[in-house]
Amino acid sequence: MTAIKHALQRDIFTPNDERLLSIVNVCKAGKKKKNCFLCATVTTERPVQVRVVKVKKSDKGDFYKRQMAWELRDLAEVDAKDASKENPEFDLHFEKVYRWVASSTAEKNSFISCIWKLNQRYLRKKVEFVNVSSQLLEESVPSGESQSVAGGDEDALDDYQELNAREEQDIEGMMEVCEYAISNAEAFAEKLSRELQVLDGANIQSIMASEKQVNILMQLLDEALSEVDTIEGKLSSYEEMLQSVKEQMDQISQSNRLIQISNTNNGKLLDEIQFLVNYMDLSKGHIRALQDGDLSSPKGIEACINASEALLQCMDVALRPGHEKLMAVKQQQHLFTELRDTFARRLTNHLNNVFVHQGHDQSSTLSQHTAELTLPKHSPLHRDLLRYAKLMEWLKNTQREKYDGLSRTYVDYMTRLYEREIKDFFEVAKIKMAGTTKEGKGNKFATLPRKESALKQETESLHGSSGKLTGSTSSLNKLAVQGSSSRRSQSSSLLDMGNMSASDLDVADRTKFDKIFEQVLSELEPLCLAEQDFISKFFKLQQHPTLAQVNSVPNTIFHGPLLSSSLLPYYSLSFCDMVRLMMNKIFQSIETELNSLIALGDKIDSFHSLYMLVKMSHHVWTAQNVDPTSYLSTTLGNVLVTVKRNFDKCITTCSPTSSTPWASPWRNSM
Repeated sequence: MTAIKHALQRDIFTPNDERLLSIVNVCKAGKKKKNCFLCATVTTERPVQVRVVKVKKSDKGDFYKRQMAWELRDLAEVDAKDASKENPEFDLHFEKVYRWVASSTAEKNSFISCIWKLNQRYLRKKVEFVNVSSQLLEESVPSGESQSVAGGDEDALDDYQELNAREEQDIEGMMEVCEYAISNAEAFAEKLSRELQVLDGANIQSIMASEKQVNILMQLLDEALSEVDTIEGKLSSYEEMLQSVKEQMDQISQSNRLIQISNTNNGKLLDEIQFLVNYMDLSKGHIRALQDGDLSSPKGIEACINASEALLQCMDVALRPGHEKLMAVKQQQHLFTELRDTFARRLTNHLNNVFVHQGHDQSSTLSQHTAELTLPKHSPLHRDLLRYAKLMEWLKNTQREKYDGLSRTYVDYMTRLYEREIKDFFEVAKIKMAGTTKEGKGNKFATLPRKESALKQETESLHGSSGKLTGSTSSLNKLAVQGSSSRRSQSSSLLDMGNMSASDLDVADRTKFDKIFEQVLSELEPLCLAEQDFISKFFKLQQHPTLAQVNSVPNTIFHGPLLSSSLLPYYSLSFCDMVRLMMNKIFQSIETELNSLIALGDKIDSFHSLYMLVKMSHHVWTAQNVDPTSYLSTTLGNVLVTVKRNFDKCITTCSPTSSTPWASPWRNSM
């Protein structure tokens, strides 16, 4: 077994820097016997690793190979099976239980004893030993000192040591000199002892002879020690100085870092202050303009516009996180709010006064137009009010309630003003129309055959110039899309019909009626367009939606108070809807007065419906070419339907009976 142990140490464990402490020849229990060796080893390098290695002899040659290794710290339990009887079986509990049968009980006990010693020294009694004889453990540790016993065991196991080459040469040379060393070992040992004594004596004499040198050496060592102490003192002082310098440098570095942080914070604070000053500072001039600016003069209005825009920019600035918590920012925002409310109140009061004053001024000029068939011009009022358009836009963006209130005030005053003007205008028109028939009143009721003959000739002339007219609403579309040249031809055809009438007086009356009706429409058209253009510009309602959006709003929506809460959904639809609503409210009497005028003309002479149809078609076509969504286009279109219905009644009333020979051509031409 010793030879095997030496062979395993040399071939397997020495190359791996391990020492073999114990070995046992085993085979697995319950299987076909295949012998192998369990070896207890430790590493030569620290930290020491203790292992249990399984070594197996190779089948193809006379050498051993390492098959498996377990760390001793993974060993949980050693079971010797029986502590009272000799039993070669034992179990090692690693990650699983390995059951072994040793070749002899002595080898088993020796291996278990070695494992116990290694456990005591390196693992602090971690491994549990079961069914192991206490006598075996006591023999392993005499006097109870496990640490020293384990060390002695290692020394005992370490008794084998190979000679190096020089030692082998010295021993061979000594044995060649002493040939009797092999035959007489005692004599050889005595000779070696004598020579060793001689050498020891020589050494002692040499040491005694060198006592002086030893004293000198000791003195030098003492001096060296004192020098070392001196140098250590200096090094200590230097170390203290360096420590002080280090502390000071740390303080300087900390101060520099704090200064850098302070500079960075100051820079950021300066940027924030600069941002607030640039975007939330309102000049004193702007403040004076908002508080006391003259809203009557052009320069004052311009200053107020600039100040209001600057105020809006300051109020709309996007504050950064944390700005709203600053007291200065809160105060500035409070100042902006007060300036906005003050200026909005001043602007509202001033514009209300302007509306009232202009309304009275326009009322005083109505007497100048009563004698003539003309409507007063509102261009001076529009020109004066358009100077406040930008201020109205500002008011719309900041104080929507005051903006709505101004809109209601304007509409109320202008509604009353236009109602008086339009009423007086139509009264003059009606008087002039009625005056055209006073002189020829007796001829108005001429005999029916003469009237029918004249009507037949006029309608045939109309048929030749403008094409067929039917009683359906499709004729309105034809009249609405014809060109201006066809309109002129139709007007001339009406004059020609006067030449073909039976009475020159009727022709003159109809021609005069035609001129009066044309004058009425020509006066209304620029008035409505100018007012609509002004409303769009002054109230900033210049966005134009589609025709479908406009037609989706009912025309009667303005019968209640302007801009009431019920109208707010319509205001959110489109700006064009708002324009139409305001126009419907301001000119709510136009359609009524036109229908009244048309009824009067039809009552005076039913043939006037033909003149009115042609004129209305022409003006509707013109209005639709300018703006198909305008109030004028819509209103004239509604009146055109009324005129067409009157014309249809005229045709029905004046057409001859079916027995008349020319009845069929009359109906076909109409």
